[in-house]
Amino acid sequence: MSDRHTSEQADELLKNSLLYREFLAEREEILRHKWLESEKAGHDVGFEKALLDWTKTHRASWRASRQKRLAEQHAQ
Repeated sequence: MSDRHTSEQADELLKNSLLYREFLAEREEILRHKWLESEKAGHDVGFEKALLDWTKTHRASWRASRQKRLAEQHAQ
């Protein structure tokens, strides 16, 4: 096997990984939060500030809601 083929397999495995998909979904929520908070503030609040604020105020409820939704989808 070539290094390129092995790398492509690793990329495909990563894309299909539940952990990676959860990371991408969480990142999307953080970026949405950053946009909303930046709009309120009238300037870019920055990713780190948005990340910390979202983690502190929204992450637990977002994860619970997402896990419930995923479980319901899996049950169907």
